[in-house]
Amino acid sequence: MNQAAGFEGGRLLVVAFEGWNDAGEAATGAAKLLSERLGLVEIAAVDPELYFDYQFTRPSIVQGDDGSRRIEWPGAALRGPAVPTETDAAASDDPISVDDDEQVTGPGAETLHVLLGAEPARSWKSFAAELVDQALAADIEGVILLGAMLADAPHTRPLSVFASSENRELRDRLGLERSNYEGPVGILSVLADQAERAGIPTISLWASVPHYVHNAPSPKAVLALLGKLEELTGLSIPRGTLEDEAKTWESGVDALAADDEDMAGYIAQLEQARDAVDAPEASGEAIAQEFERYLRRRGDGPDGRGEPPRDDPWRPRDA
Repeated sequence: MNQAAGFEGGRLLVVAFEGWNDAGEAATGAAKLLSERLGLVEIAAVDPELYFDYQFTRPSIVQGDDGSRRIEWPGAALRGPAVPTETDAAASDDPISVDDDEQVTGPGAETLHVLLGAEPARSWKSFAAELVDQALAADIEGVILLGAMLADAPHTRPLSVFASSENRELRDRLGLERSNYEGPVGILSVLADQAERAGIPTISLWASVPHYVHNAPSPKAVLALLGKLEELTGLSIPRGTLEDEAKTWESGVDALAADDEDMAGYIAQLEQARDAVDAPEASGEAIAQEFERYLRRRGDGPDGRGEPPRDDPWRPRDA
C-alpha cells in the first residue's frame, strides 16, 4: 500500500468530465478505470434535458451484447458501492466480485465514489448545485477533480500533474499549490467552487498531455493521474494493461517523430525545457506557470472549447 500524504481514509468522490477538461481522454479514462475496478453502480443522475444541448453533445446509438440497440444520452451520474440485496446474498457471497489482482485497496477504498459525465451546455450553477447535493446525500467528505490539459510537454518524459486546492487547510497539510489563474474555466472549477461553499474540501489534479498528439487518447496521462491520486489518498490502484498501452502509445509517437524532422526537433526543445524544470533547483512555480499558460491558451479558443493554437504545426488540417 502506498503511503498517503494526508487526504486518505474518508468518503471521497473522484470527478471527471468529458470535453474541455479532458485532453487525451485522460481524466475520464482514470475515473472509468476506478469505477470498473471498484464495481461501482449508478446511484444518482441528472436529467439531461435540463442541462445539455443535443446538437452540441449528441446522443449515441450503442449495441448491447445481446444485439439490441439503444440510445445513450449525454449526462452525469454519481456511482457508488452497490448495496447487496437479499437475492444477491442468496446467489453469491460476493455478487459484484472483482478479481483480487484488479481490486482497488487502501484507506477508504470501500466507500470511494466516482462522478462521470459530459460538460453541460447550460445552467451550470444549477447543474453543479444538484451534483453537490448528491454528494452531500452520499456523505462525501472530500472531492478530487481530475482534468487533463494540452501542454508543451514532451511525450518522452513522465507527464506532470499539477495539484492545487482552494482549501487552505489542505494546501498547508499536503503542500499543494493555489492557482492564481484568471480567465475562462470549465465545469470542474464551477463544481469545485460549489463544493467548497457547501463545506466539502476539494483538490484538483491536472495532467499535462503533449499538444502535438492531442487527437489520440493518452494512456500515459491516465497513469500520471492515477499515480498522483495514489500519492494523495494512500489507495493502491491496479493498472491492468495500462502500462503496456502507455508504452505502445509512446512508441507510436516516436515513430511519427522519426518521419518528421520538424516534429523531432520540436520534441527535443521540449525535452530540454522539461529537464530544466525537473532540475533540483527548480520549484513548483515552473509547473504552475505551465498550467496557467495552458488555461490562457484554452480560453483563447474561438469557441471556448480549448482549440490548439493556430500556429500549432500539428493542428488537424480540417480545423
